[in-house]
Parts: sequence; C-alpha cells; structure tokens
Amino acid sequence: MKIYLDVCCLNRPYDDQTQDRIRLESEAVITILRRIESEEWHLVSSGVLSYEISRTYDKVRKRLLYSAVRRASEFIPVGQKTSVRAGELQRGLGTRAYDALHIACAEQGGVAVFLSTDDRLVKAAKRNSEAINIRVENPLIWLQEVV
Repeated sequence: MKIYLDVCCLNRPYDDQTQDRIRLESEAVITILRRIESEEWHLVSSGVLSYEISRTYDKVRKRLLYSAVRRASEFIPVGQKTSVRAGELQRGLGTRAYDALHIACAEQGGVAVFLSTDDRLVKAAKRNSEAINIRVENPLIWLQEVV
C-alpha cells in the first residue's frame, strides 16, 4: 500500500507531547513509519515535501525529517502537470499552495491515502472528496481503521 505523509504529519513525533491528541497522533505516525520501514507499506515522497523540509529551521529536526523521507520507495517531482493540478485543487478546495501541491503529488503517485494532522486540510478534502482522486485522512483515524 502506498502512503503519502505531509510535513505536519512527519513533524508530529517531534511536537510537544503534553497534549493527548498530539501524543496519540505521534504514536500513529511512528507506527506507520515502522510499517514503511518493514516494507509492509510504501512511502511516496515528492519535490514539495523535500522543499518544505529544507525550510525547517531546527537542524536536528530537519535531519530527522529527511531521514524519514529517505525511506520513500517513490519520489514524485513537481512538474508542469503537477503544478496545474495543484492550482485546480487550491482553487477548488480553498487550500494553501503547499497543501494543494502535496495532494497533487500524492495523486500523481497513485497513493491509497494522504495523511495529515492539519484539521483544516483534512476537512476541506472531505468536503470536496469528489474533486480529489485519493483519500485524505488524519493518521490516527486511518490507522485505527486499517489495523
């Protein structure tokens, strides 16, 4: 199964763990990454993911994020087709440019699910699910369904 995790999802294990929700989502992301590491599931990465990670100020966190995406079995470059699709998604869903690019890359990669801890993005995707060719979900919710 092919999975795409956005940067907020990949960052979750390194966020402040004092809130229950953050701690539970962190455990879900770690479990998903373990399944990717064991090659039970396959991570899809992209040029937008790499670019967004490159903008991380904390050098330790940046190194950890790059380490996670190195497990990807597939890399989707951001080309003309992806940019056009991202523009459509941004207008149609009302999302930010990065979010639309992530979804466009995930669609291009043919993933089963795009995972994000960004509530606004997940809600927008669910409201407009007919306009998206993939499932967008919170990692904790999704993991509870598939395990």
